[in-house]
Amino acid sequence: MFRFANPDYLYLLFILPVLIGFYIYSMTSKRKAIKRYGNPALLSELMPEVSPKRQHLKFWLSFSAIAIMIFVIAGPQFGSKLETVKRQGVEIMVCLDVSNSMLAEDVAPNRLEKAKQMLSRLTDGFTNDKVGLIVFAGDAFTQLPITSDYASAKMFLSSINPSMVSSQGTAIGAAINLALRSFTPNEASDKTILLITDGENHEDDAIGAAKKAAERGIHINIVGIGSTQGVPIPVGGNNFLKDKEGTVVVTKLNEQMCQEIAAAGSGMYVRADNTNSALKAVQNEIEKMNKAELDSKVYSEYNEQFQLLAWIVLFLLIVELLTLDRKNRVFRKVRLFS
Repeated sequence: MFRFANPDYLYLLFILPVLIGFYIYSMTSKRKAIKRYGNPALLSELMPEVSPKRQHLKFWLSFSAIAIMIFVIAGPQFGSKLETVKRQGVEIMVCLDVSNSMLAEDVAPNRLEKAKQMLSRLTDGFTNDKVGLIVFAGDAFTQLPITSDYASAKMFLSSINPSMVSSQGTAIGAAINLALRSFTPNEASDKTILLITDGENHEDDAIGAAKKAAERGIHINIVGIGSTQGVPIPVGGNNFLKDKEGTVVVTKLNEQMCQEIAAAGSGMYVRADNTNSALKAVQNEIEKMNKAELDSKVYSEYNEQFQLLAWIVLFLLIVELLTLDRKNRVFRKVRLFS
């Protein structure tokens, strides 16, 4: 695998056409100046030591040295081997509720954005752990298979919105069952399901799914998000979501249901508010988990490849230095450049 350690330096290659243009302009100006004095063919007889070909050679030697030097400072490298690195970590499947009720603004800026902010900060604290992401409403879908690529996890997280799942509802059981099928076969590492939801419009056997997870040694930690008082769901401007009868829909956190699911899944329940208390509670639970070896294949070593190029640059500069602009009087009759 080839790469440049400092690829930004490759932008210096844009100066090469400028150097060629400047050289052409300089040589053209010289020819015009000679023509002002007389016939170039006659003047060349009066300047037998002048060698335009030597000047061309010196320029192209310098030009080549500069071009190669740019690649040298960019740091060409080759990956020496593909190595399996053992990392100590845990596996976390995040199930995020994206139903319309998650747009309620009883938690700033709204329930869904608050959940995404919390997950983003949680991901920033991971080092060797693996994380996956499932979104659910009336059905559940895998948004990101379990991975240690945290940059991809944050990218997928930022694009989440309620329109991703067409059927509305809160299929917590379906999300838990999908999460159970998403872990790796690694038996040693602890695994947990982090469920973030308002628990409203609960439709399936979430408690049964939670018990099944607990039997497999997978704890379900739940973050309940929203208020228990109830608030309308904004749908743009000053409008709110209404039912078929035209009544404004009010959504509230089903805290009792969330607590029952967490208890069945032998996990923790915590309620998210406008502080970071829920994030800290989740981080503490993850810290308590048993970290085991997780395999991850990466290019572990890169060998520097600039040495040969550097020797070529040195050789070109020495040749350019030893090449004189004018013919030597002693070797004037030797026509190496004629």
